[in-house]
Amino acid sequence: MTLWRFREFLREPEALFWVFAFPILLALALGIAFKSRGPATVRIAVEADSAAANLLAALDSAPGIEAVMLPSEEARDRLRKGRVALVVQAGEPVVYVFDSTRSEGNLARLIVDNAVQAAAGRRDVWEVREQPVDEPGSRYIDFLIPGLIGMNIMGTGMWGVGYGIVRQRTHKLLKRLLASPARKSQYMLSHLLARLVFLVFEVGAVLAFGCFAFGVPLRGSLVAVAVVAFLGAMTFAGIGLLVASRARTVEGVSGLMNLVMVPMWIFSGIFFAYTNFPEVLHPFIQALPLTALNDSLRAVILDGESLVAVIGLLAIVAGWGLGSFGVALRIFRWE
Repeated sequence: MTLWRFREFLREPEALFWVFAFPILLALALGIAFKSRGPATVRIAVEADSAAANLLAALDSAPGIEAVMLPSEEARDRLRKGRVALVVQAGEPVVYVFDSTRSEGNLARLIVDNAVQAAAGRRDVWEVREQPVDEPGSRYIDFLIPGLIGMNIMGTGMWGVGYGIVRQRTHKLLKRLLASPARKSQYMLSHLLARLVFLVFEVGAVLAFGCFAFGVPLRGSLVAVAVVAFLGAMTFAGIGLLVASRARTVEGVSGLMNLVMVPMWIFSGIFFAYTNFPEVLHPFIQALPLTALNDSLRAVILDGESLVAVIGLLAIVAGWGLGSFGVALRIFRWE
């Protein structure tokens, strides 16, 4: 049954693309988009006015600011569409129009106000010195690669197992197995074992790409990475088994899969840290299996932590896996 599942997966070119090619392409796109390239330029608009020419010249000559003079209506329209981060109205006082809920708007407000005050003759009281940090392990791409590995483990574990089971159920293949001596546990274990074969390649491909293409550091041992990835794969395969245990249609299992995975895509720190959410939600977010898996991967890969140091996180992952597999074993149906 393990060999059957293995061959079935290899005959699905779409599945091979989503498992192996898509995470690498995503890492490449985001790595290029957020590569280190110096401070970003703040794009602003100055509302056209008789007193705006001098202000425009002062802002446009300031480092890190790209200013353009526009009629009031067009400037507000660009702000609304996100094409500029802030609109400046010349006068006494100078008025800043921006969306305070966007980080770009708040950053633009600080940069522009500093340029305006400097143009008016303000001098800094304290002397400061900048020391930019751009070393492997502290960049966005370093944060991203472990998150993509965790996302890939979750996606292939759940879709590869859950979708396959439901499709076999709708094609009456499981009904034939019901007449055989095969047990539920043997059938489920065949899916888990097949996952192990692909796990080596799907984790190794993304990790190797990050290391060689972007210099992502691998400070922990490969054995520790393998153990964390193995535990995560078994856990999400167990969750996939549970979701597919009673689903009758592909549409039904697709909805259940999205119901389980979408919250973790949002909350579990794949593309940004979950600390951006209110602190009251942190205990619930940290209890999610993908959050614990991503935190474990980052601790091992980026910080060089041992398995002992992440044993608490691994216990959360293992708890979800054992619980899911146990419940799936009890409620699974062939038809």
